[in-house]
Amino acid sequence: MENEEWVLQELERLYHSSQDYNQVTLIKATQELIKEQMKRIYQMEGEIDGTLWSPKRWSE
Repeated sequence: MENEEWVLQELERLYHSSQDYNQVTLIKATQELIKEQMKRIYQMEGEIDGTLWSPKRWSE
């Protein structure tokens, strides 16, 4: 998760220094996309952990 946080910080820095509307919009959309991906990765990791530890699935 270090890389994602670094990218978000750099995008935030660019967001505050940019004067171009299109660039600001693209930066914000990129930030939201990265945050959503991080959330989904976290959810999938939890689902994998839950599946691996579920006795119902051990015979599969």
